[in-house]
Amino acid sequence: RFTATGEREPTGRHPFDVLCREHDIEHRLIPPRRPQTNGMVERFNGRIADILRTHHFDSNEDLEATLRRYAYYLYNYHIPQRALGHKTPIEALRAWQEKKPELFVKNVEESPGF
Repeated sequence: RFTATGEREPTGRHPFDVLCREHDIEHRLIPPRRPQTNGMVERFNGRIADILRTHHFDSNEDLEATLRRYAYYLYNYHIPQRALGHKTPIEALRAWQEKKPELFVKNVEESPGF
């Protein structure tokens, strides 16, 4: 989000901020003009678009279950990310938790997934 005053912290009043707070999600904004971060988001969105193009869904529930499986299992456990040193997100989180356990509220292995 870009603002005339240039603030980079969520105000807490935007509907998205409220939704994040309700679900105990930390809302972070990326720095402007950071093509590396934007590229990561675009690649993830492209992978989601591939799933939507190549699968038939019988219901909204089927679509939701497929996207959750993709995000949780395939993306987090099986697709290495160049930005993470060619580790999967879960491998990177495990390593980070070993180095900085004080930053984590719960163990990475205890993540409920979906």
